Formats: sequence, C-alpha cells, structure tokens
Amino acid sequence: MGEDEPRLLLLVDRDPAQVRLVGALAARAGWRTHAESDSATALAYLASDETESPQALLLDSMVAREDSCQLIGQIRAAAPSLPILFLAQSASPLMAVEAMRAGATDYLMKPIASERVLYALDSSVHADVRRDELAPLSEKIDAPLDFDMMIGSASNFRDAMARAAKSARGHTPVLITGEPGTGKELLGRAMRSASPRAKAPVVVLHTAGMSAGNLESALYGHERGAFPGAFDRRIGCLQDADGGTLLIDDIERLPPALQQRLAKTITTGEARPMGANHSFRLDVRVIATAAEEYGLLVGHAMLDPALASVFTGASIHLPPLRERHGDIAPLARHFLALIGEQPGLRRLGVTDEALALLEGYEWPGNLRQLQAVLFRAAVFCDRDALTVQDFPQLFDLVGDALPAANINHGGGVTLFGPDGHLRTLEEIESDVIRLAIGHYRGRMSEVARRLGIGRSTLYRKVGDLGIDNAA
Repeated sequence: MGEDEPRLLLLVDRDPAQVRLVGALAARAGWRTHAESDSATALAYLASDETESPQALLLDSMVAREDSCQLIGQIRAAAPSLPILFLAQSASPLMAVEAMRAGATDYLMKPIASERVLYALDSSVHADVRRDELAPLSEKIDAPLDFDMMIGSASNFRDAMARAAKSARGHTPVLITGEPGTGKELLGRAMRSASPRAKAPVVVLHTAGMSAGNLESALYGHERGAFPGAFDRRIGCLQDADGGTLLIDDIERLPPALQQRLAKTITTGEARPMGANHSFRLDVRVIATAAEEYGLLVGHAMLDPALASVFTGASIHLPPLRERHGDIAPLARHFLALIGEQPGLRRLGVTDEALALLEGYEWPGNLRQLQAVLFRAAVFCDRDALTVQDFPQLFDLVGDALPAANINHGGGVTLFGPDGHLRTLEEIESDVIRLAIGHYRGRMSEVARRLGIGRSTLYRKVGDLGIDNAA
C-alpha cells in the first residue's frame, strides 16, 4: 500500500446504521471501510488471495455474541499481526476483558464516541509508537469527578489544582490546556462537580473528527431545512446545557468564524440556531480544553482574538507526566485500584522494580497511556503484583537506563518481591522495625511506643530477627 493511499478497515457488523456511522468517522481520518455482516464472510475475506489486506479490523460483539472470543482467536490465527478492535456493549465489560485475553488489541464501548474511534484507529497503525502494551487504549474506567481523585504532589500540578479549585466556584469561562492524555476533560468535570452548577446539566462536545458544518449544528442546533440534509430540527449543545455547564474538548478545532460566534454568545448570552429567525437567551458556563498553552494558542493564531479575550486570565495548564515523574508511583497504585474494581479483574500490587521501570519512560501519551499500559498488564497478570516481566516492550525501551540500585517506593518497606508475590510477614516486619529504629535514631522507647508494642517485645523481636539496633 502506498503512503498516500487510504488505509482499509474491515468492519464486521450487522447493524447498517452503525456501519454507516463508523464508515463516516473512519473516512474523516483517511480510512476506507469494507463491511461484512457475519463471521463466516469476514474469515473468508481474510483468507482470500483476491481481496485487499486490511490494516485494522473492528468487530461488533453482537456478531458472534457469546462466541466472540472464539471468533477473535480465529481472526488472530488467520491474520496474526492484524490489529483487532472489539466493540462491546456498555453492559458487558467482562466480555471486553475476555476479548483482550483472546487476542483483541483494544476495545471500545457502545455507544460509539467519535474521538475514541479515531484515536483507536490511529493507535492501531502506528507500530513504532504502539509497541503492543504501549498503545493507549480507549478510556475504560469511569472518570473521577472530584478534586480528591486528582492524584499528584508535583508543585506544577498542585498549582494547577489550586487555580482550578478557585475557578470552580465562579461562573466565568475557563480554558484548560495540556498535552493529549493529561486529564483535561477529567479536570473540567471535577471543576463542574465542585461548582454551584454541580446539580445542573453538563454536556460534552468532542470536536475531533467533526466537519465545520457539523460543529456549528452541534453547538447551536438547526431548524428543519436549514441546509441540505437537515430533515429534522436539532437542539444544540448550548441549549441542552442551559443553566449548567458545556465542556468543549479541543476548542481550537472550531473554525475561526465559529469561534467568533461562540465568543459573542458567551459575552451576550444569546444564541440563534442555524436557519432560525429568532435568538434565545441562555445561561451556560463554558469550560474548554486545548492542546497548547494559552500563550501559544494566541501567538499561533489558533484562537480567534475575540474568543481568546474571553479566556484572558482564566486558563489552567496541566503539566505532562514527564514533568511530574514523582507522581507516577501513586498514580500507578491509584489506577490499579480502579482497574481492580472492573468485572473480570482483581486488585493488584506493583513491585518497586516495576515502578522504577514506569518512572524511566517519558509517557508521550501521559495519564491515558499510563492507565492503558497498567490495564493491559493487569488483564494478563496471574500473580499478586505487576513486575518488570509484565512490561516487556517497556523494558526493551528503557530497561538499560534503570539505576542499578534497588529503588524503593514504599517508604522503606517493600511488600512484594521481584517475582510479584508477597514477601513473608517476617521479612516485612523486619523492614518495618529497621525503618522505625532508623527514623527515631535508635530511641527504642519511642520505637516501641510508635509501633504499639512493649519494649521487651521490641527487644525480643530485634534479637529474633537479627536486627542491629546500633546502626
């Protein structure tokens, strides 16, 4: 296939409306689509020497239903390197996990979100970036909705949280900037949850993959007959969010004319649907996200001056994960706790060696990629904790750069051994006592008091464990 030739997506789906939707979304990203409605014809297509080889396959769970995993295995045998995207029902997350174990590359949940489809397709074909478990998966876990769930102690991150918490209490528009995957939408939702509009409607508009005309209609709505193909009246996001909050993802993707119109709407509180003869007043707080910092957006003319002025002094920048490496360990444990609550999965720990490995990577996909890597590793882990062996591609990339010394992330106490299994209680107890003796500089009375045991018991344990309390 030539570099400029559109890629081919093999879509295995029996729903004509969904086939049209996915085909339209894929076309915007430069993909062609070939659809098959059942498993037999899809396997025959892959086996034929007369058909074009697809660069990705999207399988709807409704095609094979309970036999989906068996079908994925057959597809994998027929095309070992073909990325397989599995489309699962929102009520069946366990099937999605089982699909990954059967050989699926990634999974998406219904109803289909346009930006997730585009992201999954893009990730599926960039083998140099994907490297198996390094492929950012679509979002699998419910988004945290409050500031207590925004994990991190890096100073630049805490500064951003302080600005966000202060801004959340107001009603003015806010712009959240940061690289893809840094958690901009999650922060926007947290701000909305902490705002006076917490119980009012919230509407999210993802601009990725939408044409200029569709964006205008999505924002403002349209009357019947407003343009060719407008067979029905549509209510826009602004009107749906009246009294509440509108989250606009990647606001810089809006065409300049639409940015000007939105700026006027925010300023005046008036909006007019496409093709309408009347305007209506609304009360909406706009929280927007953008991939570049405010200064770059203005300097590179990515924001219309009128819209830029709306966000003057009201922007919050989320730092990339590579600038907050000290937060990787607590973030990893936080994500593993959330992952462990998903159907078909369980709560896992992570060894210090594995955490050191995670900290050695630059994470171009930021939080989204870290969560995806942990999710993929957890799906296939059969031990009590993730180890270095659960991240083979990551070790190939950064393993040689890891420090020779053992890095400890447990405050001096390691719960898991390098093999991913819990250490013995005696070993852990010995480390706790050593840590306490060192922390309190050998003051055994204080050590005993802090550990909640008597001095005689402490001295007996020190002797039994062979601990030198003079160190």
